[in-house]
Amino acid sequence: MIKVSVMYPNSSKCQFDIDYYCSKHILMMTELLGNDLKGKEVEAGVAGGSPGETPLFVAVGHFTFDSIDSFRTCFGPHAKEIFSDMENFTNIEPHIQISEIKI
Repeated sequence: MIKVSVMYPNSSKCQFDIDYYCSKHILMMTELLGNDLKGKEVEAGVAGGSPGETPLFVAVGHFTFDSIDSFRTCFGPHAKEIFSDMENFTNIEPHIQISEIKI
C-alpha cells in the first residue's frame, strides 16, 4: 500500500479555501480516480510544535493506493484536470510525497 501526501506549506501570503478543497476538489478526485483510490484524509493545520507557533502546512491531503503503478495509471489521465482546479482553492505550490506504508 502506498500513500500520496499533498502538503500545502504555510506562509504569510498563502491563501487556502479548506471548504472548497474538502467539498469540491476531493469529491472531484474521488470520482476521477475511482476504485483505485483506496482511502483519503484531509488535515487542516492548527498549530506548530511549540506553543504559539503556526503550523508548517495549512493543509495536507493523503490518498492511499495499492501500488505506485495503480496510482500512476488512474492519476495520469486526469492530472491536468486535477491540477487546474487548484486555482479555485489555493495560491500555494504543494509538496508531493509518495510513501510506502509500513505499519
